[in-house]
Amino acid sequence: MKSTDVLIIGGSAAGMVAALTGKAHWPDNEFILVKKQKDMMVPCGIPYIFGTLESTDKNLMPVDAMMQKNGIESLVDEAVDINTKTKEVTFISGEKISYKKLVIATGSKPMKPKWLVGADLQNVFVIPKDRNYLDEMKTQLGKAKNIAVIGAGFIGVELSDELTKHGYNVTLIEKLPHILNLAFDPEIAEKIHEMLIARGVKIISGKGISKVLGDGKVEAIELDDGQKMEMDAVVLSIGYKPNSGLAEKAGIYVDEDNFIAVDEYMRTHIVDIFSVGDCAQKRDFVTRRRVPTMLASTACAEARIAGMNLFDLQVVKTFSGTIAIYSTAIGDTGFGTAGITEQRANEESISCITAMFEGINRHPGNLPDAHKQIVKLIAAKNSGVIIGGEVIGGKEAGELTNVIGLAIQNRMSVNSFLTMQIGTHPCLTASPAAYPLIKAAEMISIKMFHKMK
Repeated sequence: MKSTDVLIIGGSAAGMVAALTGKAHWPDNEFILVKKQKDMMVPCGIPYIFGTLESTDKNLMPVDAMMQKNGIESLVDEAVDINTKTKEVTFISGEKISYKKLVIATGSKPMKPKWLVGADLQNVFVIPKDRNYLDEMKTQLGKAKNIAVIGAGFIGVELSDELTKHGYNVTLIEKLPHILNLAFDPEIAEKIHEMLIARGVKIISGKGISKVLGDGKVEAIELDDGQKMEMDAVVLSIGYKPNSGLAEKAGIYVDEDNFIAVDEYMRTHIVDIFSVGDCAQKRDFVTRRRVPTMLASTACAEARIAGMNLFDLQVVKTFSGTIAIYSTAIGDTGFGTAGITEQRANEESISCITAMFEGINRHPGNLPDAHKQIVKLIAAKNSGVIIGGEVIGGKEAGELTNVIGLAIQNRMSVNSFLTMQIGTHPCLTASPAAYPLIKAAEMISIKMFHKMK
């Protein structure tokens, strides 16, 4: 039987980062990472294999190379049992590995709802992080013309755009009132909606799917209002569920939503066992409620926390909740969101003040790659602390969103933005006289000032 100081189960983003961070902080300890498949996909790049990237070959994480470079053993196998008393993990190959510390990073699985009639017909697909499945899916979609994408979260939106670019007739269907409804407020979501339509995606919002129709294979779909539409394929992009069965079987506490319960150091309730990534429990940074947020960026943050705290708790290095920082791009326009939206704040009874500033991401605006830039900030009404923000701009929108995320994490107020020192350049940023973060903060500050008078 093999033995190691640290055993990591799972080789996607969370497992890889936990291994690398752990080894960097505890270089004298042995690490073994076990992944279910040899080739691991870049999670956020999966929609692009159906268009821009052309194949899964161009969307692989160099896990084995990174492990070898850092002195970490990497194995391909599947864990089937964890004995928390003897500290042993049994694998499908029959191999057993004993550990001192265990990190569970088993990720998530795409949902295919049992209530959906026809969900098991041929050409009904989900979007897993499984290269073999995705290659076969890509082949089968090559024979299709009309495709329904169900669910307009980030993956659904990106996949719809990529498939449309590739020549398919795509209908994106979202049961909620707006696409990206949970990530953006309506005034931002509507702009993304209009852009997708202009790029050829058909969108139906406010209606859900009730049936997939066909004789063995997809022929049509039926919406919950009875409308029927001819389709050759259906892609379900309606969310993921935590892959926590292995932990639950081992007696590790799993909450009512099937997430592995963890503390701020990413420890489970069993000593010496950590959990990170999509399978691990999340809390919202602002509201403190448990949330089902599944993001590679959140997973990597959790993995770094676990890696740093494996053998000695670094009391200032904790994961205090997910800020849910998302970004995407449609063509040359970037979109991003961090923290909570205005509508979510209202639902949570958080009094807030908002402001939206529209400008240009270059100065002067006549530069050839200039792009309209919009920033919306959401601040707590009484304190002015930033609790959320949304961005539309050029490709810099992702980094601008990250700045808002950092402000939320450090509980910065609008006053911090008003006194923020920035570096600007005509070819790289908005004007220092009209920097969108500062101008939006200024608008909130003025509203607060007038409310105090």
